[in-house]
Amino acid sequence: MPNIVNGSVEGYLDAGFLQTSYEYDYPTVEDRELDLRPGKSKLHRKLVDEVMKKARASHSVISNRFDSWREIDKLLVTYIRPDEEEQKVKETDDRRPTSIVFPYSYAVLETLLTYLSDVFLDDPIFRYEGSSPEDTVGAILLELVVQKHCQKHKVGLALHTQWRDALAYGIGPVSPAWDVRTGTRRVLRQSGGFSGFAERLMGREPVAEEEIAVLFEGNVLRNIDPYNLLPDPSVSAHNIQKGEFIGWIEQTNLTGLLRQEATDEDYFNCRYLKHLKGRRVDLGRNQSSRDIKHQISPDAMSGNLDLLEVVHMYIDLIPRDWELGSSEYPEKWLFSVAAGEVIVQARPLNLNHGMFPVSIAAPDYDGYSIAPLSKLETQYGLQHTLNFLFNSHVANVRKAINDMLIVDPYMINIKDLQNPGPGKLIRMRRPAWGRGVRDAVMQLNITDITQQNISSGSWIINWMNNIVGIDESLMGSMRQGGPERLTKAEFQGTRQSAMTRLAHMAKVISMQSMQDIGYFFGSHTQQLMSEDTYVNTIGEWEDRLKKEFGLAEQQDSRMKVRPEDLLIDFDVEIKDGAHPSTKSSDFWMAMITLLMENPEMNQIFDIRRIFKHAARQNGAKNVSEFYRVQPDEQVMREVEKGNLIPQQQQTAGGPSVSM
Repeated sequence: MPNIVNGSVEGYLDAGFLQTSYEYDYPTVEDRELDLRPGKSKLHRKLVDEVMKKARASHSVISNRFDSWREIDKLLVTYIRPDEEEQKVKETDDRRPTSIVFPYSYAVLETLLTYLSDVFLDDPIFRYEGSSPEDTVGAILLELVVQKHCQKHKVGLALHTQWRDALAYGIGPVSPAWDVRTGTRRVLRQSGGFSGFAERLMGREPVAEEEIAVLFEGNVLRNIDPYNLLPDPSVSAHNIQKGEFIGWIEQTNLTGLLRQEATDEDYFNCRYLKHLKGRRVDLGRNQSSRDIKHQISPDAMSGNLDLLEVVHMYIDLIPRDWELGSSEYPEKWLFSVAAGEVIVQARPLNLNHGMFPVSIAAPDYDGYSIAPLSKLETQYGLQHTLNFLFNSHVANVRKAINDMLIVDPYMINIKDLQNPGPGKLIRMRRPAWGRGVRDAVMQLNITDITQQNISSGSWIINWMNNIVGIDESLMGSMRQGGPERLTKAEFQGTRQSAMTRLAHMAKVISMQSMQDIGYFFGSHTQQLMSEDTYVNTIGEWEDRLKKEFGLAEQQDSRMKVRPEDLLIDFDVEIKDGAHPSTKSSDFWMAMITLLMENPEMNQIFDIRRIFKHAARQNGAKNVSEFYRVQPDEQVMREVEKGNLIPQQQQTAGGPSVSM
């Protein structure tokens, strides 16, 4: 049953919360400052109740999936809690095997993640193109700036986590945001009012000083734990932009919020949280089983009084109904409620794209569910059966390797028999002396009824591969068995079919999430970038940018990009989801050979562009680095550097070249 949060503050807040008043500058709407004082403002109480009501409604729906998700967590951590009998086995000899999770679902997950990483994580991760010819150069610069942000903030790791969540739980939510890092940096300043050259002539050295400055600004991608997601239950996973709200729960602490308030002007009221007495709404309590193998309790941190749960929620609201303005048309707002009681952030989004900055990948969506089944969930029954077959066989072998004897205690000294060892002497009892030892002990026959379990497990693994759409070659192994050796045609055909199914999954993720994230990153960069930045132009766009901006005169390939250079209309290129190795490189290489041998065809097709395309299909990223420098171009570069001069401008003793 989901946790229910009431609106009462009794028993949760001390007297100081209601008696203390801190000075804050609250958000202003239509020249009116909002009254958001906790415990004193009716508007504050109303907003808290509205946000928490939506959070409870969403949590009551999404929590129905937790039991299934926890079973997937147990599969991925390959852990089964031992029963009483197995506990005794371990206590006797910890080297003896007990029940385990056969980690085939984990192997499937790693194979799928490897495919997605190969498809999407090549630089640049997000490709942009101008909507019109005059936007082409701006789109190139936007692509370079966004790629710099992706490298700085390790966006590839966040994407990897999103895909892992989507494959394990059915949904992988992320929140693109704009991060501004401020700090202290040391700069050199002149000690007087003269230029640097004049200062050096006068023997004065520059003075190192410290200043508060923006160290870096750019796009960042934050993962949202599916257990902490608060979606609008009325819309499907791929239609979250049509919902009324979407939010998530963040586990943080008092010092973290106070630090956030000190550096971010959008945060307020955090000092009121000092008066909370361990207030927890329990919506964000760790519900997963990811740490079950380490036996870490979900409430291990509950004794920490500074532990706080913050509900972040984007809501599409009518300002007049919420007493946040006079407009009767919807606006998107962001609210953050700490400990279910104190608003620490409330502001209109005012983002140019007009969307919730949240994206969800759900490759197995059905078009209707907010939390569809995942690929690993569809295999859970087979994985569970595979575990049973393997563990029952291990248990039977463990039982069989222990001698099961039928003993006549009248003839055998039982204590000697219970402690066997090399060279051990087992004594007969006096009544058996002289009668022989043949009938004193008999080995009980053991029949292994689980000897076919391993072969049955292989059959189950084969069906698990068929359901997901992978084969042995994708997992780094070759086909085992079969009437004949593996042929080239069989290998290529099977692999191509598997790749096609995986490409379908990647294409869905590209349309659902990658396209939206790329659009968010581009739009945020255009709207929120405030300072000039430098980008590296080495690569496929180098020649184009050199022609546009004269970069040939520079010693390196870095270029300054101003915010106004990015104000263009752009489109995000959707990746087709196909792995580079599946594209017909053999066809293109045969085409190049045909063109070289046929002059008439060579006049119709551009062999240079075809070769560049074939090289990219085979993984070459910067084909332009291998271009041969043309003599005329090389001469012009030397002239620009001053190493060569035209013949008519030749000076005594200097090098010359005829132009």
